[in-house]
This record gives sequence, C-alpha cells and structure tokens, in this order.
Amino acid sequence: MLAALVANLGIAIAKFVGFLLTRSSSMLAESVHSVADSANQALLLLGGARARQRATREHPFGYGRERYFWAFVVTVVLFALGSLFALYEGLQKLREAHEVTSPGIAVGILVVAIVIESLSLRVAVREANAERGEASWSTFVRRSKNPELPVVLLEDVGAEVGLFLALGGVGLSLLTGDPVWDAAATVAIGILLGVIATLLSIEMKSLLIGEGASEADVAAIRAAMRSTPGVRQLIHLKTQHLGPEELLVAAKLALDPSLSFPEVAATINAAEERVRAQVPAARVMYIEPDVLARASTGAAVT
Repeated sequence: MLAALVANLGIAIAKFVGFLLTRSSSMLAESVHSVADSANQALLLLGGARARQRATREHPFGYGRERYFWAFVVTVVLFALGSLFALYEGLQKLREAHEVTSPGIAVGILVVAIVIESLSLRVAVREANAERGEASWSTFVRRSKNPELPVVLLEDVGAEVGLFLALGGVGLSLLTGDPVWDAAATVAIGILLGVIATLLSIEMKSLLIGEGASEADVAAIRAAMRSTPGVRQLIHLKTQHLGPEELLVAAKLALDPSLSFPEVAATINAAEERVRAQVPAARVMYIEPDVLARASTGAAVT
C-alpha cells in the first residue's frame, strides 16, 4: 500500500501539471481525485498501525476497529474532496466553458495514468480474489470483514473509469471544438465518485457498529461446539467482529448434567479449542454452561 501511495502522489502531480498546461476541468477533477486517493491510502495505513496497539484497561478488547473507523473516514474524504469538488468544477465549467489548450499533453498524461492505474487495479483484483473465493464481486464487497480490500478495489475501479471519462471528455472537446464535453466529463467523474463513496460508507458503517461472523464461520463454530463430548445442546450463539482478524464469540451450552465441576470446565475448554481449530479468528470466547433440563424451557437454539 505504501508503494501505491507514492505512485498515486506521482500521478496526482503529473495530472495537476497537465491541468496547469491545458486548463482542462476533467484533468483538474482527476488531479483532486488522485490527491484524495493518496490521502485515503495514508489513512488506511494509519488505521492499520493504530489497530496493532495492545489492549488497555480503557479498551480491553483492543483497537481492531480502528481499521473500520479510518476506512469510514476514507469514504468521507472521497465524497467531500473527490465527488463534491468534481461536481462543483464541472457545473462551473458548464456555465462558463473554457477551451482546452494543449490537449495532446492532457491525452498523453491520461494515457500514462491509465496504464499505471491498470497495474494497480490488477494487484487489487488479485488480492481480492484470494479472499472472495466463489463469491460474486458485489457479495465480496458487502460481506468482506477486511475494510482495506473493498476500499482499495473500488477506489482503483473509480480511478480507472474516471481516467477514461476524462480522456473521453478531452478527446471529444478536441474533435468537436466544444469544451462542454470536458465539463460534462468532470460532472460524470463527480457522480461516479459520489456513488462509490456512498456504497463504501454504507459497508464501512456496518462494520464499524459491529458485524457478526460470516455464515460459513458461524456454521463451523456451531458444528465444533455441538461435536464436543459432554455437550448436549447449543442453546444460543452470538458473534461479533472486533476487527478483521478478531472475532468475539458468546454462547450458552447445555451440558451433560452428570458432569462434575472439573469436567464442566474441561468440556468448556475443549469446546473453545475445537472452535479455534476451525475458526482461528475466534480469539475472544465466553461460553456459559447450562443443563439440559433448564435448556428445554429456555431460549430457542440459534
């Protein structure tokens, strides 16, 4: 991610120089977009560093959700700095269109930026594929517990599409002699970034307020607990991600009533070991023992 940050800063500088030479509004929108992307990558790096802090008395479950918080801030930056600026600039230019000067420079910079962003997108897709498995891309973005991958992936997609929009706007302005196409491309870039920022903010908010484990992990946890010797019934189970790689598990188990107190403790420990063997992220576990007679009149199994 650090290499991507340096590359984005370089692209942002090149685009801004291109804007100064061409006065293209879509080039300016893309310059600000790259600045926003660079700031976002810096924020994601900050979130990752802060999430590695040791648990404290004030935060006994650690700082894993720092990654979710800073990923949510990224969506705000993307919307405010990227989308709103592009929309403002584009609408201004629609009202007072200015001719694009030196369009060849703009085209050259945009083509180089497209190549670089394509390489960055390729890396993001490869890393996302390793996690998403057979899931669709929309399912992956909605269900991923790793905030960085969806953010970087959608940012790269937005950057690539935005570059093609800018190239199309500059190209059509050059072919038709009408600068309104450049302004229209700028508005389109603003709408694109707004849509991406909105989608990401919805997903990051969900992670920030607390999401449960995936269906596959919940099924694995249930199977591990139910297969533990001495466990008669799983009464209820609740999970919540404290961070992308840390899961809180709380459960109530109906145990064999003939077990002695030491055997109850051993059964609980065995259940925890079985769960962690199947779901290593289940680092924090609280299991409450019960007896089958009480369980039969209590809460339903979940």
